[in-house]
Amino acid sequence: MEADAVQDFRRRLKYFFMNPCEKYRARGRRPWKLALQIVKIVLISAQLVSFGLSNEMVVTFTEENLMTLRHLFLKGYEDQRQRSYAVYTKADVYEHIGHVVSRYVHLPKLTLGNLDYERLDGAQAPLLVCQVLYSNSSIDPENETFHLDPHVDTDCISINPPHSIHNDSLLSELSLDFRRLLSVNIYLSLKTINLQTVRHHELPDCYDFHIMIVFDNRAHSGRIKVSVESNVRIYQCRNWDVEGSSEENDYMLVSFDAGVIVACFVSLVLCTRSVISGVRLQFEFHAFFLTHYHKSVTWSERMEFVNGWCILIIVSDTLTIAGSALKIGIQTKFLTNYDVCSILLGTATMLVWVGVIRYLGFFKKYNILILTLRAALPNVVRFCCCAAMIYLGYCFCGWIVLGPYHDKFRTLGKVTACLFSLINGDDMYGTFLKMRDKSYVVWLFSRLYLYSYICFFIYLVLSLFIALITDTYETIKHHQPDKSPVSQLQVFMGESGDQPESEGFQGDGEPASCCLPSCCSG
Repeated sequence: MEADAVQDFRRRLKYFFMNPCEKYRARGRRPWKLALQIVKIVLISAQLVSFGLSNEMVVTFTEENLMTLRHLFLKGYEDQRQRSYAVYTKADVYEHIGHVVSRYVHLPKLTLGNLDYERLDGAQAPLLVCQVLYSNSSIDPENETFHLDPHVDTDCISINPPHSIHNDSLLSELSLDFRRLLSVNIYLSLKTINLQTVRHHELPDCYDFHIMIVFDNRAHSGRIKVSVESNVRIYQCRNWDVEGSSEENDYMLVSFDAGVIVACFVSLVLCTRSVISGVRLQFEFHAFFLTHYHKSVTWSERMEFVNGWCILIIVSDTLTIAGSALKIGIQTKFLTNYDVCSILLGTATMLVWVGVIRYLGFFKKYNILILTLRAALPNVVRFCCCAAMIYLGYCFCGWIVLGPYHDKFRTLGKVTACLFSLINGDDMYGTFLKMRDKSYVVWLFSRLYLYSYICFFIYLVLSLFIALITDTYETIKHHQPDKSPVSQLQVFMGESGDQPESEGFQGDGEPASCCLPSCCSG
């Protein structure tokens, strides 16, 4: 009887680690839960495409309006990618501030778009011109003396759009102390409507653009940088009427998103149940080995019962449910968190498609990729940790030494991006060429620095990284078919010669530990 109990438990373990095809041959279980995963992939991908098209229109509309505002309010502005917009004289500062005010007062007559003023309590919102400056400070470079109070004061004047104002009157109201001045901030609010969504059977959204034009003088270098910053709020228009349109399309999209949530929730419950059942079977296997063989099961053998693909699906389903709920809020105009929704849905879709590799692993010829990644991952992680220490050393060194002389090393973020690009051979000559030769010592150091980094990381680190994966791949490719089980769990299950079609798996009922969904077992 004890031998029969051992054999039955061995079959339960073997059945637990079968894939859906083997379970179908063993007990005739149709892989309908596997079909659920396939349908879910299609639904999530379609949902992402639908949201991506809507998000693309929102981003395009916002960026083009911001570009329009730059051309409207910045005098002589041209589309510049590398050079920043700046002024250099006091007269230019007053002239540009006056230009902003004049354009704002006459905005409805100038703009080609649907821009108009925001209203507060029935009146048009005023334009605010605020100067931010040090309080109670005196600076005299000629005598090399200064008295500085680090506290900051803000002084604002308000300008109402209906009343035109000339530059002369503005200059009389606004007096700037450039030696104490930190910045001049101009605040204005505009409204517009995104009509292009009508062509895609979506209701237009209303937009609030809260604009801040900043004259930045914090460096006190004689160069005041001018920038336009925008905070956009999207909401449902108060009163709308589109001929020939109905709310049927909105209901269909909301119903589709609700269907995705239901499918992901079912998948989440099934995979959670699978993980719980695997943990229970793991404890049972540990107790069984202690009782019958007086051996303890290692932690790595216990982790074999925790299906990583199930965890992946659980995370993906959770992100999809949260992203779909947020998308419904956006669709019904209650929410406007496009960025958060994009992150949730994009990450969920990525994980779903990565999970497809698991089903390709059912075929031996495709399974070699999964086996290679699983076997090489520990060595790759250890190798990357060692290489990261050297990489960070080069980053800090390049930032502090080359930063004042090279644009690509000006900030720590730029250094990390530049050095990572050099590993792949991107823009290598340009990095050498743009090094300023004001200091011969620094110029010579930059050559030694870049040559040593490129030689070390491209010829040594990158080659060793590729060699780790290649060696693992060759090992699995040539020896995996003849490889014998190495863990106690694999040895224990291998002692059973029962195949999925054998009578040992053709019982009337399934074991308690085998109630796992076919989509998550394996």
